[in-house]
Amino acid sequence: MALKQLSLSLQFGDIKDAKRHRAALPRHSVARWIRHALDSDAEITVRIVGADEGQALNRGYRQKDYATNVLTFDYRAGPLVTADLVLCAPVIAKEARENRKTLKDHYAHLLVHGALHAQGWDHETGETDAQAMEAREVKILAGLGIANPYR
Repeated sequence: MALKQLSLSLQFGDIKDAKRHRAALPRHSVARWIRHALDSDAEITVRIVGADEGQALNRGYRQKDYATNVLTFDYRAGPLVTADLVLCAPVIAKEARENRKTLKDHYAHLLVHGALHAQGWDHETGETDAQAMEAREVKILAGLGIANPYR
């Protein structure tokens, strides 16, 4: 199966340890990870943010007053997927450390996760949907040489 076309904007907000996060997110890797999750061509902006910006966005859009690992703002699911993926660097670093994963692999997982959300996948609508989305993530990540993130 041919990979879909992707127009990617990669942005870094005001984050601590920016050099480490930038090293884990080379543009060509970010594009590769997202493209493997796409069923349609896409225009996606990826923004890496600090805890304050992550918390403000989560509070403003989901009414949850904490920084979360990834937020997906999906504007159009097809035929051209248009979305913003916002990843909170300190949350991702903490999760990677706690789960003994590399920062790069955890970013890859969350970018795949966010790209699936942008295409209509949803793990919060029921157990069947959650299992289907998780299985899809595991399959995509395996194709990228990344271990099952749920083990």
